[in-house]
Formats: sequence, structure tokens, C-alpha cells
Amino acid sequence: MRHAVGRLVAAVTVSTLLAACSPGGSDSVSTPPSTPTSATAAPEAAPQAPKVGRGTTAQKSVPLTPEEQRAQVASLMVVGVTDYDDALAKLQEGAGGIFITSWANPELLTTPGRNIVALREAVGRPFSVSIDFEGGRVQRHSGILGPRYSPRHLAETMTPQQVEEHARHLGNSLRWHGVTVNFAPVLDVDTAALEVVGDRSFSRDPHVAGEYGAAFAQGLRAAGIVPVYKHFPGHGQASGDTHHELAVTPPLDQLKAHDLVPYTVALADVPAAVMVGHMVVPGLGDGQTPSTLEPAAYDLLRSGDYPGGVPFDGLIYTDDLSGMRAITDRHPLPLAVSLALGAGADQALFSNVTDFPAVIDAVVAAINTGQIPAGQIAESAQRVRLQQRESGF
Repeated sequence: MRHAVGRLVAAVTVSTLLAACSPGGSDSVSTPPSTPTSATAAPEAAPQAPKVGRGTTAQKSVPLTPEEQRAQVASLMVVGVTDYDDALAKLQEGAGGIFITSWANPELLTTPGRNIVALREAVGRPFSVSIDFEGGRVQRHSGILGPRYSPRHLAETMTPQQVEEHARHLGNSLRWHGVTVNFAPVLDVDTAALEVVGDRSFSRDPHVAGEYGAAFAQGLRAAGIVPVYKHFPGHGQASGDTHHELAVTPPLDQLKAHDLVPYTVALADVPAAVMVGHMVVPGLGDGQTPSTLEPAAYDLLRSGDYPGGVPFDGLIYTDDLSGMRAITDRHPLPLAVSLALGAGADQALFSNVTDFPAVIDAVVAAINTGQIPAGQIAESAQRVRLQQRESGF
């Protein structure tokens, strides 16, 4: 899995350098709801919870045609979309999933003939539909999906069982509107009082953060939504906000004793996907590369090499590679995606892209020059297919 970043930088030709930090990308904050509610008009009946996070087995790699290889690579990308036409174009290019951004046209969630149901009919193959909906400051299209309290408020006013029920109501609303993946709950521990974390964290106590995060994830699963724990290996003690700058955490040993505790608690209780954040962790890999691009970060999660950790074979997402300056100040998008997939990510997430085919081209080139093992890409593609199948789409 380990590949020298310098070699991959030299091997991948890039043609697009995207704008730095977009205001509504993954994890961008929004105004808290004035009238939170846990009720929705969505039906209570929900599909069986998806089985993510355990037992994935990759199929044996077989030679692919160039067209098959390109389709396989594209399936590992989750792309931000603005409206029906934009989503259709990116899905026709092979995107494995779409990301409903804060600036996306609400018709994707509401309008017959221009919504996600219509997209599925037009595309004719499985794909994921993801959104950021934590509650509080981070909740997309809450006017349609229903506003929710922040994670901190939930933990301070509800039992874990009540939070599970709250999240099930939210999950029903998401599923009713076509969403299959929610980039929540946050497992960061609000240790350093960072504004970017704050009430997005369930607690300053790592065990409480893990317990309530697991309850939230279980509620989503009960509604047929794939939950995504974030931001591994922990943003709570970082030096700053990765939306705006490169942020450094305390050394890995300190993260293992504190910030990784919620993952020990939550992953042992409720399977989910995991999102890796952009933090630099001293003692992890070269100690200079953001975790999303650092093979050692994925090795840490896969191996479970932290107190109480267990090997993880579920789906791993990157945080937004196109809307956060910890990445965009250093790498154009095609290179960032290549580095992330080469490091071990299964799904590269980016909210903005002006030339999606160029991103696919860059990854294909890295595979063909041996910088990314084809077998590694095949394993990730198999995890993606498993999640799509178990989500019912």
C-alpha cells in the first residue's frame, strides 16, 4: 500500500487546479436551525439496515479492458453536483456517487423528473447519493429534510436510546428523498475548543463521544442509511481548521490514548463507513502529509493498531479534496485524488470539479505506470459495489 508521494507526483500529469476553499463543501458550517424537530413526513417503514464495516472480501483481480478500467476508477469517486443535468453528466462519466452540496438545486430532492428517482431511471446502474447532515451548524437543505439539533445538544439533553430514535427519523427523511449515505456522525472529541469542531462533537469525553456517535449511527442504519464516522484519526486537538490551513495534531501516541477512543467504542458497537480527515499527525507516516494522502493513516485504520481497535474492512472515504485548503493549497485535484486512492482510500470525495474526465485520466495513468496497484483499486471497487448492493441501489 505504501507508495512514495514524490514518485506519484512525478508520474501524474495534471491539468486542473481548482479554487481553494468553497463555502458550502463537505463539512462547511451553516446557520443552526431555529425550530429543530425530530419528526418528518417520511414514512416510518424503512429497508433493512446496510451491512457496512465488516466482512468485505475483494474479488480476485482479472485483466480489464481500458473501458472497464476507466469505469472501475470512476466508481471510486463521489462528486459534488449542482443540479439534475450536472449530476446526470457526471454519472454518465461513471461516478460512483454524487454528493448533494449546499448549493445544489433543491429539485434534486423534490421535483419529479428532475430528482434522484429520475436520475436512477436515466442512469440505469447503482450509485450512492451522499450528504452532510450532522444537525446544528452542518445540515444541508434542512428546509426540505427537516432541521435538527446539534450533536452536542443531543448528547446533553437525550439518552443514547433517544438519540438513536432521533437519527432514525432523520434517516427516514433522507431515504425518502433519495439519499443513501450521510457523512455523520462526527466522532471528534472537542478537546481544544476549536470552532470548526465545537458543538459538532457530541462530547469532550471520548467515551461519551463514541457512545452517542454509535447511537446516532445505529438510528441511521435502521432507516437504511449508511453512516460515516469522521474525521479519522481525530480533529479535536488539531492546530487549526483544515478548511483554511494545514492543521497538525498532537503526536500519534496522544491520539491513540484520546482521539481514537471514540472509534474503539463506536466501531465495536455499530459498523459504519469511515471518513479520513486532512490532519497531519506527527509519528504517523512521514509526519508531514495530510492523513487523506498518507498510507500510514489507512494502515492504522485497517489494522486497528490502537488501544481496543479491531481490523477494519469497511469503506473508507476521504474528506473533501477540492474544497479544503489543507489539500488545495498544495495539490491540484487530479493529483490529490490519485494520491488519496494510492494511499488507500476507497472513495475520493470532491465537491467541485471543472473537468471530471481529467481526474479519471490521472488515476488511470497512475495505475498504468505502476504507482497505484491495480489490485488495490479492485479491492476498493468491490467494497463500493458491496455498499451499493446492501443499500438497495
